Amino acid sequence: MLETVKYLIGSAGASGYGSKSTAEQVTESCGDLSSITAIITGATSGIGAETALVLAKRGARLVLPARSLKAAEEAKARIVSECPESEIFVMSLDLSSLTSVRNFVSEFESLDLPLSLLINNAGKFTHEHAISEDGVEMTFATNYLGHFLLTKLLLNRLIETAKQTGVQGRLVNVSSSIHGWFSGDLIRYLGLITRDKSHYDATRAYALSKLANVLHTKELAWRLKQMEANVTVNCVHPGIVRTRLTREREGFVTDLVFFLASKLLKTIPQAAATTCYVATHPRLLNVSGKYFADCNEATTSKLGSNSSEAARLWSTSEIMVSRDPKAVFNPLNALF
Repeated sequence: MLETVKYLIGSAGASGYGSKSTAEQVTESCGDLSSITAIITGATSGIGAETALVLAKRGARLVLPARSLKAAEEAKARIVSECPESEIFVMSLDLSSLTSVRNFVSEFESLDLPLSLLINNAGKFTHEHAISEDGVEMTFATNYLGHFLLTKLLLNRLIETAKQTGVQGRLVNVSSSIHGWFSGDLIRYLGLITRDKSHYDATRAYALSKLANVLHTKELAWRLKQMEANVTVNCVHPGIVRTRLTREREGFVTDLVFFLASKLLKTIPQAAATTCYVATHPRLLNVSGKYFADCNEATTSKLGSNSSEAARLWSTSEIMVSRDPKAVFNPLNALF
């Protein structure tokens, strides 16, 4: 109850920020980011667009990958209208396609740019059951597996840039508190919904993908530490964004519910705050493998903190993105 009250009033936590803090407010202490090149997935709208705008205002060079180049160009134009000096690259990327991820990384590497910040923000909630071109359930493929491969392929560039510049590289995985809604065997469930749509539940599939983001963060942080790389990785829950709620009829009860619900939701600038805080704030130097909500360190679900599950998911993911024809994830035998 106390935590809910703190959330509603926007009470500041240990970081000095809270649920009502905005992305611009939390980046006031980050200084000039003109030495930073950032890749932000899902930056054409919503939280990703606000994150990109705020980082551009602080001077960061941006790479905006998107399925729709038109949407990405429009996002770029909106940023440039506020930040005329911004350097922004637009590139094609469909995270549900492993081929597209590889093509994007090749195109990015051809630009010979440094990379100090990767924000894995893009996500989708797939209401209807669908399978990606790589044979993986679509929500998992887009929200997690594409980002897993993207991170894997860009990791050396992050590490090299950190060595050359002395500026610590940062990875931010955008998850959700809904990751705690999933329980059970995540690999077995993935196999089940990949091979049989009758078992598909959109909310549970989304929760699974967000749990995978949390576990990816945990395992990658451990691996980066073993490598002694000057790169950190953390995970964030941005909060639920305030949107227009559909009201079928007018009336006191409906208006009351709408009013109460609106107090639990965030504006887009507030929702982008935690991502921007973790991506830029000096306080987060050398902080890795953590989970943040409302710009403060928070606790994941019990399953989300399980090191064995994190390692197991990593091993399965390596198989799923492998080009080795003998290393293929078989949904009929998902027993890893």
